[in-house]
Amino acid sequence: MNAAMHASPKAAHEQRFAMAVSLATGFLMLVGKVYAYFITGSAAILSDAAESVVHVFAVGFAAYSLWLSQQPADSSHPYGHDKIGYFSAGMEGGLIIIAALFIIYSAIEKWIRGLTLENLGEGTLYVAGAALINGALGGFLIWKGKRTGSIILTANGKHVFTDVWTSFGVVIGLLLTMKTGWLPFDPIVAILAASNILWSGGQLIRQSVGGLMDEGDPEVEGAIRKALEEETRARGVGFHQLRYRMSGPSLWVEVHLLFPRVMVLEEAHAMASEIEAAVLKRLPVIMHFTSHLEPEEHHDAAHDRVDVPHR
Repeated sequence: MNAAMHASPKAAHEQRFAMAVSLATGFLMLVGKVYAYFITGSAAILSDAAESVVHVFAVGFAAYSLWLSQQPADSSHPYGHDKIGYFSAGMEGGLIIIAALFIIYSAIEKWIRGLTLENLGEGTLYVAGAALINGALGGFLIWKGKRTGSIILTANGKHVFTDVWTSFGVVIGLLLTMKTGWLPFDPIVAILAASNILWSGGQLIRQSVGGLMDEGDPEVEGAIRKALEEETRARGVGFHQLRYRMSGPSLWVEVHLLFPRVMVLEEAHAMASEIEAAVLKRLPVIMHFTSHLEPEEHHDAAHDRVDVPHR
């Protein structure tokens, strides 16, 4: 048996709108930071601008991933396209790491070649304004991603926050440079900001690999198991061989339901449908639930008698 709860059209529309806002805002922030770099020559501002370049490219791929993830299953992809979200998160993490390495190289190269900075006050205002706008955007994307169950939006929001912390670090470095007159504060802050970006990129890649490898989540498993235990106990039946995996915003669950041998198939089928519906209702996620009906007595022996070929 199989039961499923799918994403609503409203949730899909909210996800597309949030991604469009992210793309438009990212492009505007990039323009502002590039201008700030040209008027100052700051390595720290260059690091912030480089991170924004990566962000715009990453959001473009994330927007495509979001569209693809919302396409229905077809003959080529019978389980749908949700896992594209993990590829999106992994690509975003990889681009973040590339940007961080470029920032470190540029900062060191400028430091060795000789530091010259101009118009730091104006440049600082541009970067500070971008940080505030991006902070609001990152919070919005993470909130919307969790609300609609989109790993793509959540990853994009976390990427935006790396941009925010980079910008705040740049602002601090520029303020220290203006206050003390010591120019090396600029490349030092750029290198520190890049180190933070490296960590964030690594975390996104780790999340991507975990999703592609169907890594378990104890919290998710606990919620599924609790719902199943309560619903089966209330009906006097049991279950075993619970398996689950996340596929982007979707949760796929498989379980064997154990019924008394004397129960007729029609009655067991109806009860299994009730259990599936109850579990779907209790867990606030997009879920695909598949159950296998078995006799409670000697079900292990029944498995042993069946020779299932391995593929």
